[in-house]
Formats: sequence, C-alpha cells, structure tokens
Amino acid sequence: MNSLNTKQIMEIIPHRHPFLLVDEIEDFVPGEYAVGYKCVTYREDFFAGHFPQEPVMPGVLIIEALAQTGAVAILSLEENKGKIAFFGGINKCRFKGKVKPGDKLRLETKIIRHKGPLGVGEATASVDGKVVATGELTFMVGDAE
Repeated sequence: MNSLNTKQIMEIIPHRHPFLLVDEIEDFVPGEYAVGYKCVTYREDFFAGHFPQEPVMPGVLIIEALAQTGAVAILSLEENKGKIAFFGGINKCRFKGKVKPGDKLRLETKIIRHKGPLGVGEATASVDGKVVATGELTFMVGDAE
C-alpha cells in the first residue's frame, strides 16, 4: 500500500489550507485510484455559516475533496508531475447523507477513463461505511501558470 501524509499530498496537488480537503491518503496507484480521508472538525471555517444551528459539510466541498483525492492519483503519474487537474464536469452526482463535525470522511476516486489530458473519475464518499455522496468527475490536466 502507498500512503501519503498531508505534507506529501501538498507535494502532488497545489491546494493549501483552508482549501486542502484531504488529510491523508491511505492507498493509491498512480493513474488508477486513490483512497483518502478528511477528518471533519467543528473548527472548519465553513461551519460558521453552514449551518450554525446544525453544522453540515457543504456537498460541493465533499465533491471537491473527492476531486482532490482523484487529483493525487492522476498527478502522481510521472508525466503529470507539477501540473494541475482542473474540473471539466460533474455527472451523476448524488448526496445520500450528512457529514458533520467529528466524522471521518472516507474519499475514494477510481480513474475509469483517461486519454491524453482528459479523464473521468468514479468517486464515492462515505462515513462509517455509509455512502454520503457519489459522482463521476471529469478532469483536464493542464500546466500551472
């Protein structure tokens, strides 16, 4: 198993606090898949306004965390080192549960198609074995400017 800590993740993808949404990668194979985790704490900036009476992680940030996990898989390929993976589209996205403070969000993205700079990842987020979000994420790999 290949694992990465936060510092190693930041060597692959350009995201930084407060927008780095993956704390660790448990396992990955470059160009194929990555499995990571986000430990959701009450101190996350977004909980101040979403929602103060019932803190829930915004769905778009769950999808972003899945995209960052997939970016680790695709940007760890030798030919993509130093590049950025941009969103090209989101399809078949479904939210099936809430993510709250104290949850350990499991993020899994499998690269199901990849040709040149374009690709698609099949993504699933879960908490305690219960799926909370799924989707197909289209990406485009480009140069950092």
